[in-house]
Amino acid sequence: MKTETKLVRTQAERSSFKEHSVPLYMTSSYIFDSAEQMAATFNDEEDGYIYSRYSNPNVTEFGDKVAELEGAEASWVTSSGMSAIFSTFGALIENGDEILSSRSVFGSTHRLFTEIFPKWGIKTNYVPFDRLDLWEAAITDKTKILYLETPTNPGVDIIDMEKAGEIAKKHNLIFVVDNCFATPINQRPIDFGADLVIHSATKYFDGQGRAMGGVILGADKLISEIQAFARHTGPSISPFNAWVLSKSLETLSLRVEKHNANAFELASRLEAHSQVQFVKYPFLESHPQYEIAKRQMSGGGGLVTFEIKGGLEKGREFLNKLKMLSLTANLGDSRSIATHPASTTHSKLTEEDRLSVGITPGLIRISAGLEHIDDIWSDIENALS
Repeated sequence: MKTETKLVRTQAERSSFKEHSVPLYMTSSYIFDSAEQMAATFNDEEDGYIYSRYSNPNVTEFGDKVAELEGAEASWVTSSGMSAIFSTFGALIENGDEILSSRSVFGSTHRLFTEIFPKWGIKTNYVPFDRLDLWEAAITDKTKILYLETPTNPGVDIIDMEKAGEIAKKHNLIFVVDNCFATPINQRPIDFGADLVIHSATKYFDGQGRAMGGVILGADKLISEIQAFARHTGPSISPFNAWVLSKSLETLSLRVEKHNANAFELASRLEAHSQVQFVKYPFLESHPQYEIAKRQMSGGGGLVTFEIKGGLEKGREFLNKLKMLSLTANLGDSRSIATHPASTTHSKLTEEDRLSVGITPGLIRISAGLEHIDDIWSDIENALS
């Protein structure tokens, strides 16, 4: 089956009612036919549901769909994107281990790496996203995981996953990619050597700003380790959110197609505007990593960043003049969203840290929604002028 068909037709097994649309399984536990069956299920001798902190039919269905999309053997679903990131590292690293990471990561991931993990004797070595020669030089005998986001947040820079995968394989590292911005519709990191792929399902998977969730995907062996950690630490998603996210996936390919088209057109128009210093979008020929993007992505994604002339104050002034676009820190929504990273999502970083990952004072991030492009552009153009 093609991707679009899998998204619509992958469903949990129907109950005796033979429902067409999968029902919502709002239950915390499950009953057994006998003491023997209960014991066999608890001891992994027989498949079955035990407790919804461990698993649930809605959660299984959602995870199976995303695994199909990413070409992964297995999945584990969590309550949010950050719980997916924390569960991955919590399961796979221990005191004395080191993480090698691109410096361009989400703000909360940065705080995990710099404030929380060091308390447990875990060190993160940051390297520039575009200097893969420095990546290899930074590897020590304690390095266990190579981690990156591509496109990066919020600069939408592109990292060569094929070369990163070769480095990870050469040094026997676990290669982990956050694929939230691209979605598996636009790229599949496993095809480039990734061992694990992470998503904040809150973004494009939901697509309407309603439900939170996270997903980890990869080989059975690694997912089993993460599952063992997560089952006992409790970052479980509610059946309701899993049900919402699974239904949302049925339209993911259609939505991403529209996000891609709107973002590309928006980036093209911004590039020609007199009040704009520069624009970054992976499928613009002016993007520094355009050739890499075209090689590893089938679409440029829904995010556009640009620098307004005039810096921090002009950036805030622009946001205040918007009439239609939403001012919120989310992305991947059906509604277009504008964010000023320097004063919001990355405001707790030092100015030096912000500049090191391309967050300039007047940088604006637009998550292009599903509205008509002329209406999106009209609002942005009015605010610019």
